[in-house]
Amino acid sequence: MSTPDRLIEATRELLWERGYVGTSPKAIQQQAGAGQGSMYHHFAGKPDLALAAIRRTAAQLRETTGRLFDGSGTAYERISAYLLRERDVLRGCPVGRLTMDPDVVASEELRAPVDETIGWLRGRLAKIVQEGLDQGEFSPSLVPEEVAATIVATVQGGYVLARASGSTDAFDAGARGLLSLLAPRGTSA
Repeated sequence: MSTPDRLIEATRELLWERGYVGTSPKAIQQQAGAGQGSMYHHFAGKPDLALAAIRRTAAQLRETTGRLFDGSGTAYERISAYLLRERDVLRGCPVGRLTMDPDVVASEELRAPVDETIGWLRGRLAKIVQEGLDQGEFSPSLVPEEVAATIVATVQGGYVLARASGSTDAFDAGARGLLSLLAPRGTSA
């Protein structure tokens, strides 16, 4: 792995664990096994490196989630695959956690890839819900954009509840509950 990649990966991990303020240049360099000169040779400073790390985290989330959304199956099955996919629930969402970081939210540049990714996620989910409506799979009273927002809120809220309790139970219960509400007409989840 190249030095810039090691620095980006180290920053991604540290942002996820510690947030922006808790991610010092020294900690990044130590985790990446890179010297200060290497870091500043490849990046203008911590904000530049953090932006590269946030963009990579967002891109990886879109790639992983996109594969589920583009997979085979009904709209309900693809939403179910997203909600029930393997994830490190107790660590939280690497993108969603950034929304709780005051330094990220205060910076338009750092916040932009987070906002774009959440917007992308909501848009993709709304399209899948619309497909389910078009196929007669879901109740015609569903509003795709509202259901998409609900799915994202359930996932992000599930992370918060799981972290607060130290157990994945709340996340799992939220996902199962949402799926039971979305279950195609005439079936039970």
